[in-house]
Formats: sequence, C-alpha cells, structure tokens
Amino acid sequence: MKYKSFISVKDIALIGMMTATIEVAKDTLAFLPNIELVTLLIVLYTLFFGKRILFAIPAFVLLQGLLYGFGLWWIMYLYVWPLLALLTFLFRKQTSLLFWSAFCGLYGLFFGALCSLPYIILSGPAAALAWWVAGIPFDIVHCISNTVLCFVLFKPLHLALGKLKNAWF
Repeated sequence: MKYKSFISVKDIALIGMMTATIEVAKDTLAFLPNIELVTLLIVLYTLFFGKRILFAIPAFVLLQGLLYGFGLWWIMYLYVWPLLALLTFLFRKQTSLLFWSAFCGLYGLFFGALCSLPYIILSGPAAALAWWVAGIPFDIVHCISNTVLCFVLFKPLHLALGKLKNAWF
C-alpha cells in the first residue's frame, strides 16, 4: 500500500521559504513604523500557493512570539494574518494591479481597527475605540505604504513566483 502524505516534502520546503521570507521582510523594515511587506507577501503567497499559506502564517506568528515575546500584539497576529489570507482567497480571481494595491492599502488602513478587537474584551468598547482612534495616523501611513509597495512590487514578485511555481510544481 502506497502512503499519500497530507503534505509533501516540497510543501514543507515551500512553507519554510515562505515563512523565512516573510520574517526577513518584516525584520528588514522593522525600523520604519507601519511600513512592511508582510501584507504583500501573504497576498502573493495565497494567490500562488493557496492553502499552504495556512501553514506558513502560524509558523511566522510563532516565530514572532519567540523572537519578540508573547504580548497582546501577538494575539492580534493570530487572526489578522489568517484573515488577510482568507480575504485574498475570496478575491483570488482578481488580476488588476490597481485592485491589489487598493486591497493592500485598505487592509493597512483597517489594521488598527482589527487590532483593537481584544481591547473590547479586556477593557470595553470605549477603550477599543480610543486605542483605534489614537492609532489612525499610523494606519494612514500603513495604508499609503502598503498601496505604494504593492503597486511597485506586485508585478515583479508575481512574475518571480509564477516562474517558481512553474518550475517546482
């Protein structure tokens, strides 16, 4: 009887590479507030590698916790990045650069609102609203940077990932 694995060795290697590139991209730009490539990479990896991203995201989040500590921000990462992958999957048929640039920008704009959700439980709706409103200037930076980075890097990364996928799978 031949055993068919749920996840192949190629998948494990790909998940490791996705996790590593997300981590390196995040750490490389960490000195810039709310300017990151994580959003764009998760979008592209979801578009190209589908459900495999659901292994890379928890690995990335766990790695973040191990490197920087398991604070409230870490709880937020447990749902904001999988939500991004889910939304990307729902819109996977879109091919427009303008769509994906706007999508990444809007995700950055609403990132603070998404991250305010634990405060509803911990401190109540007023505290969550106050936390979110206080961070709106950072969300605006996040929106603009996500939009610009996606607009500039989406096509070259899309091309590179297409070549990788064709060569590997």
